[in-house]
Amino acid sequence: MTRVLLLGFLIYFTGLSACAAMDWKDLHNQAGNLSLASALESAAKDPQSASKRYLLGLVYLDLHQDQSAGEIFNGLLRDEPGLLEAKWGKAEVLRRRHDTLAAERLLNAVSKTDPRFAPALISLAYIKYFQMDFKGSIKLALKVIHFGAGNVDLSNEARAYAMYAGAKGMLAHYGGLFSKAIDGLAVKPNLDKALKLQPDSPAVLFGLGSFYFLAPSIAGGDKIKAQEYLNRTIKADPLFADAYVRLAQLAKINNNLKQYDFYLGKALELDPQNELALDFLSGRCRFICAGGAE
Repeated sequence: MTRVLLLGFLIYFTGLSACAAMDWKDLHNQAGNLSLASALESAAKDPQSASKRYLLGLVYLDLHQDQSAGEIFNGLLRDEPGLLEAKWGKAEVLRRRHDTLAAERLLNAVSKTDPRFAPALISLAYIKYFQMDFKGSIKLALKVIHFGAGNVDLSNEARAYAMYAGAKGMLAHYGGLFSKAIDGLAVKPNLDKALKLQPDSPAVLFGLGSFYFLAPSIAGGDKIKAQEYLNRTIKADPLFADAYVRLAQLAKINNNLKQYDFYLGKALELDPQNELALDFLSGRCRFICAGGAE
């Protein structure tokens, strides 16, 4: 009887250990190179595998199929309520749906449980950015950068540099001469680091397009390069709503009202609550509205 109990405990704790041992870094790296068909096939062959289901959820996120991703992550949480990766996935879906309070609450819980879980820190950095807490966004991005390449998946490492650069740019925009000199000079080098890590990342291409569009010419601004990088962004990811907003602003500057209407309409079609689009249309221009909405 004692042997049976010991065997039972061994199986139970081995199962828990296997669950906890999910290699999220490897799975995030795989997701960027995996087709939806392959991810679906892999998950169907082994429906009990949390790793394969999580990988499928990541692929859904990359394709902006957020509802399907949410179903995957919620299913994982029903089976394993404590699964940290699935909690992050659920929070990321909430963030994309602009349910910021619920997303932030869940992300903070994930980060408290595992302070080195980079995806949660990057999701929080995005939230802080759109809350205009640029210093908070920078702090979170720097944490991920300081983890080092071996402890972060490639996509989130590149996003960390891009987010750091973007938030630094906003500090420079709102700051005085000292901030413009210090924070402003940090933007392009960190975007270049992100580009070197992941040359085809839509988030990185968007960051460069925004830099060239919004920076003054004396600091490297170049509307032609802005158009190039923003076009590359939507070629890499045709559902990247933020890029369409910047393209709309660029079209407005060029007095191309047909393109302006198309790009702005596309952004709102993809994401009716898109922060950049609504900020632009409201005229508040908290995130810099080159072009000015009518």
